[in-house]
Amino acid sequence: MNWDDTSGETPVDAPERLVGASADGEDQAVEAALRPKSLDEFVGQERVREQLDLVLKAALARGATADHVLLSGAPGLGKTTLSMIIAAEMNAPIRITSGPAIQHAGDLAAILSSLQEGEVLFLDEIHRMSRPAEEMLYMAMEDFRVDVIVGKGPGATAIPLELPPFTLVGATTRAGLLPPPLRDRFGFTGHMEFYESAELERVIHRSAQLLDLEIDTEGAAEIAGRSRGTPRIANRLLRRVRDYAQVKADGHINREVAAVALAVYEVDARGLDRLDRAVLQALLKLFGGGPVGLSTLAVAVGEERETVEEVAEPFLVREGLLARTPRGRVATPAAWAHLGLVPPAQAPGAVGQQGLFGT
Repeated sequence: MNWDDTSGETPVDAPERLVGASADGEDQAVEAALRPKSLDEFVGQERVREQLDLVLKAALARGATADHVLLSGAPGLGKTTLSMIIAAEMNAPIRITSGPAIQHAGDLAAILSSLQEGEVLFLDEIHRMSRPAEEMLYMAMEDFRVDVIVGKGPGATAIPLELPPFTLVGATTRAGLLPPPLRDRFGFTGHMEFYESAELERVIHRSAQLLDLEIDTEGAAEIAGRSRGTPRIANRLLRRVRDYAQVKADGHINREVAAVALAVYEVDARGLDRLDRAVLQALLKLFGGGPVGLSTLAVAVGEERETVEEVAEPFLVREGLLARTPRGRVATPAAWAHLGLVPPAQAPGAVGQQGLFGT
């Protein structure tokens, strides 16, 4: 499978949420066993994979270290996996750290000074690194050199420290927060897209084989359709369906078993869970489809404002079930249809998309 760790960051999307993209200890342990070891085994991300393959093969042909690589995209799409594959393809060791763990320039200097020639340094959530460390990283990436400050005040001295050539792989879920000088120093930038259902089916079949599970094509398709385009979620749902199948269905997973199992875990046919449906139901039943303010909507579902905005809304907007407008949150016709409700005549979107934004 293709997933990435969440080193150093505690996202709002809590691990106990079955369709959350963050990874807890159990997820990380399973992912370590299921991760592909080469680009040929990696499923999905065809464009990034093809481009990265050229970058790595060209570097090997020149006998040089690969260019620095920046990978951006939502959690769970494969950034950590690709970093490990880069190291494997270059026959180089890898060192893993994260932006939040580097709060001082000295922290970064200690890591950089201990790198071996050709080593891959994976820096997760690179946008959360401190500014002094970030400025030190500029010189390290470009000139393979850092200036270590010894002493304080007028007597402070900068001692230049030469570094062996290395490859930095930076991963970020928020590429827009990276300053331009840092982005410009990466020789290759790849953006990870959400997966299509057919790709997730391949991911699920591969996981099932490694986990020694029996699953048919329709069963894999059922799980893939509820996985929000994210391999990590597909893997987690597969494990929960496995539990149900082992207790209730002799271990074999087909479409019916997968559908019933995921209904038990409150994940519906479009991948919405209890929180997602609670937001939609409040928006439709209490506020007639909106518009309604975010704070009011959060109170209605008994959640914090940040939880609704950062956990539930992104997927609902991506699925076309909810729209953010200047007047507030508005349900789309697809939201009414998904919950099996008939919109009132005055509901936003009841007479066409123009109604979403008022007339």
